[in-house]
Amino acid sequence: MRIISTILAALSFAAPIFPQAQAHAQANTYPNQPVTIVVPYQAGGIADMLPRLVGERLGKKWDVPVIIKNTVGASGNIGMDSVAKAKPDGYTLGLAPAGNLTVNPLLFTHLPFNTEKDFTPVTLLATSPNVLVVNSKLDVHTVKELVSHGKQFPDSLSYASPGVGSGAHLAGELFNQQAGLRMLHIPYGGMAPAVNELAGGIVNIMFAGVSSVLPHIQSGKVRAIAIAGPQRLPVLPDVPTVSESGYPNFDVTSWYGLVAPAGTADAIVRKIASDIAAVLKGEEIHQKFAQLGVTPSSISLNAFAMLIRDETRKWSDIVRKANIKPIQ
Repeated sequence: MRIISTILAALSFAAPIFPQAQAHAQANTYPNQPVTIVVPYQAGGIADMLPRLVGERLGKKWDVPVIIKNTVGASGNIGMDSVAKAKPDGYTLGLAPAGNLTVNPLLFTHLPFNTEKDFTPVTLLATSPNVLVVNSKLDVHTVKELVSHGKQFPDSLSYASPGVGSGAHLAGELFNQQAGLRMLHIPYGGMAPAVNELAGGIVNIMFAGVSSVLPHIQSGKVRAIAIAGPQRLPVLPDVPTVSESGYPNFDVTSWYGLVAPAGTADAIVRKIASDIAAVLKGEEIHQKFAQLGVTPSSISLNAFAMLIRDETRKWSDIVRKANIKPIQ
């Protein structure tokens, strides 16, 4: 009986180790089949091109195909839902732009998933500060002049965005609140029509990703007056930041992260993050990302989770003060 008791005690002590050992064993052989990255937006945009660039190089590193699956609809929520409900084995991942994790939960009252409980953050892929641009017909060349114009002619300024709750929309509302303006928000059904209306002079200003407006800046149709991130951009070295222009800590930086379904083994998540970090160190991918106006950025799981929490808190305050109503 003493021997049996000793064996049972040993087994009960070892039992909790087995799942952990199994997870490490799975990580050692991961991946041994194709990996799918769900992109919740249409092909062709930055949210699609980034995972394709990274996925191509991961596929070579892993010696398995990395498949990009575009699952569109409901402002990205359909694709995100498919990731949330996928088997948590590391073979289904999701590309998550900032808004999908931090803003959509504030705007949609009936999301089929919980961003805090249904996803495991893996890492960032890239960041991209917005640039504040004005139509060249508007006679303002600095943030100070823009604010002065807006206060001298209240309700005269309008700003474009690709839709309610988009990064461009929230950036405009943040600027309204910090500068004491009443710029009118004009939402469009996507980035392309918003930028085209800006270039055509239908709307006055816009916060946009640099890659979306750089051709129009170069053609002279729009004028860049400030960078909405913490630092100046190499592609626009003479354009100051909004912070430099009198509004400290103004930061509207778009970012693109990778998530896995909740319950994915920590060892697998860390392997994916580590391999992505290695891929993002390549000089070629730095050049490719630069052409898209983004910067490679790989951070730890904990840092990514903290970023999501901080951004959610920040935008929740902006949404409340701007009285942006949730989408039913």
